[in-house]
Amino acid sequence: MSQQITSPPPSTSTGATTTTRRIPASDPAGLLTITQPPATLTSYYKIAPSNFVTFAWNFSYVQVTPTHLTVSAVCDNGNTYPVGPTDGIIDGTATSVVWDLYSYQQNHPNTPLAQETYTLKIWDDRGPGAGRAPGYLQANTGLKFALYSPEPYTGLADGKRCFVSWTEIAWVCS
Repeated sequence: MSQQITSPPPSTSTGATTTTRRIPASDPAGLLTITQPPATLTSYYKIAPSNFVTFAWNFSYVQVTPTHLTVSAVCDNGNTYPVGPTDGIIDGTATSVVWDLYSYQQNHPNTPLAQETYTLKIWDDRGPGAGRAPGYLQANTGLKFALYSPEPYTGLADGKRCFVSWTEIAWVCS
């Protein structure tokens, strides 16, 4: 059994045409594999000026090229943030996106990025809940990463001295 795919008409000056091809039902769903950062570890990214995050991937078994991809960061606190410079919507053939965390933070004061763990989610035109289908991109939700903000420097006030207290096993300043 095969699935009939109707592609959108290409742009022509003489008129629209429709291309039909068949994808066997036994073909695998299309895969998106994260190549950067490594998916085997949780990467930590600092929310700071000039500190960009690049997420990269490659495709396998995709026979129906998506028009666009949606890239979102879903925080453990329940908030979802668009990733990248175009509110999370990028070209369907893109193999990476760069996210300026600091710029996002400055431009979205009502929904600031949390110092939490996130899941990167990438899906095609069919949406985040689309089921597996031969030749179509299957959504990817396999990458975890974390964000943090640097703390401002706190210097010692004039005249303060610090030493190690071995009875309390801590730094003590007076």
